[in-house]
Amino acid sequence: MTSIELANKIAQLLDSKKATDIMAIEIKDLTTIGDYFVIASSGSTTQTRALSDAVEEGLSALGLEPNRIEGYQAGMWVVLDYSDVIVHIFYEQTREFYALERLWADAPRVQLELAGAQ
Repeated sequence: MTSIELANKIAQLLDSKKATDIMAIEIKDLTTIGDYFVIASSGSTTQTRALSDAVEEGLSALGLEPNRIEGYQAGMWVVLDYSDVIVHIFYEQTREFYALERLWADAPRVQLELAGAQ
């Protein structure tokens, strides 16, 4: 699975569990930490954890395990590291505060293949 296919699969898993403001940005030309960030919002810390679980379970079924998971217990911002794709799931207010999209403003946005139009 290519990194863009993985980013789309992650976005689809997040979308299926009602994540909001799902987006992907291409970081491969700006850093060595990965190829893409997939960023999504949740309405509560419980939903943040549920979204993280959905991604982890969905990818585990495909034989993919995260290298690392951070922030799960607090549920304000969960990061799942899949090497080439790094998933950021934010509680809405936390996403507004950290504004990763603004920090990575030079990174191109990626058109995702979701069931519902973004």
